[in-house]
Parts: sequence; structure tokens; C-alpha cells
Amino acid sequence: MKLLIPIKRVVDYNVKVRVKPDGTGIDTANVKMSMNPFDEIAVEEAVRLREKGIATEIVAVSCGPTACQETLRTALAIGADRAILVESGVELQPLAVAKLLKAVVDKEQPQLAILGKQAIDDDSNQVGQMLAALLDWPQAAFASKVEIEGARLRVKREVDGGLETVEMSLPAVVTTDLRLNEPRYATLPNIMKAKKKPLEVLKPEELGVDVTPRLKTLKVVEPAKRKGGGRVADVKELVDKLRNEAKVIS
Repeated sequence: MKLLIPIKRVVDYNVKVRVKPDGTGIDTANVKMSMNPFDEIAVEEAVRLREKGIATEIVAVSCGPTACQETLRTALAIGADRAILVESGVELQPLAVAKLLKAVVDKEQPQLAILGKQAIDDDSNQVGQMLAALLDWPQAAFASKVEIEGARLRVKREVDGGLETVEMSLPAVVTTDLRLNEPRYATLPNIMKAKKKPLEVLKPEELGVDVTPRLKTLKVVEPAKRKGGGRVADVKELVDKLRNEAKVIS
């Protein structure tokens, strides 16, 4: 069984994000970049499925600038067998990414695509669902457990009311939640081996996909700063502030 694992290069989660002075976007100059944490979970799950003897090949794919090769090498070090970069200098929005991934799926013919449920930079939570729609494949989002038996896929997923278990036929699309697994660290020997693993570079034009942005970002602003707390003299003053000043959250 071949698995396709899309990954995204994002600002590292430990970095404090700064907005550009002109409000046109996020300042990424001299900022540490890394693999999207939810995508790390997807790569880990794919490696575990191969260790169980279910998966035979893991293909990592990323869409974006040349620098994404570094992120793909990380996926190769964790356990992916080969990688594909769809190189583009254009701002890739969720629909464009889904179309590119659909073209890669048509080319590679995997039986399962595992994606992170969302990227921590834009929090769109759209690519997995869009990819499933474009492929006309069944999907299971927010997976906290994945089991494969033959040509059937059983996924336990997190919903507002608790946990829901769904079963579907392969091929399918799965998006990962935080509780699916704990990603492993890439060891130094595997990092060295990853440098020799194949990494194919494609262009959107080769895949026949138009990635022209459909949305325009008008302005980016930082969240409002929280106001500091205050002291009250007694319970009476506290009750008065709760009644007249505190905002009611429904």
C-alpha cells in the first residue's frame, strides 16, 4: 500500500510571529521555519503503518518555494521513502494546494492520503476536505485512531460530543488530530540517509494546475493586547465589577 503524506513548511511554533509594519503579511525574514506539527503526526502515522507491515511506500509531498526541500528532508529522515516538491513562488491558497495534490495523487496512485488537519500559520483546515472532494474519495477528519483491515479503513475521530468511529473503503483521505500519536525525533543516522533519498521537483505547469490566487489579503494585524488585572478592596467591589464591567461570555 502506497501512502501520500502532504506536508507544509511553516514558522516554527516556538517563534513569536511578527506582523510586517505595513500590515501586508507576516515577517518571515531570518525566522526559523519547520514542518507543520500536525503534518509531523501524519508522517509518524504513516511510518507506524509501514512498521506494522500495512504500508509499503511513503511519499512525502510539499507545495511551495525551493526552501521546502529542507522540510521534505526532515520527513525523509523520520521515515518517508521519497519526496516530491511542487515548486512555486506564488502564494498558494488552500484550493490551489488541493488541486496540486490531486494532480500528484493522479500521478502516484496512492491508496491513502494522510494530512495534518490544519496548518498552524493560517488555520484554514480546508485542504484535506477539498482534496477528498476533488478526488471523490471518502474522508475522515480529526482522526485520533486509524486502523486498516484489507481494503477497509476504520477511523476514530473527535467530534464535539465525544468520539465517533467511521468505516470506509480505500482509497481515502484522513486528516490527523493531536491525539493520534506522538511524533518521533529524526536520528542523526537517518538525517544523513535522508540526503540520499530521491526528491523529485515538479512545477504546477507540468501538472496542469493554475495556482493563481483567488483571494486577496487586505490587511494583517496583531491580536489586541490583553489588559492587565486589577485589585479589589472587598467582595462587595468584586461583585459590583462582575455585574457592571465584566463581559458576559455565552
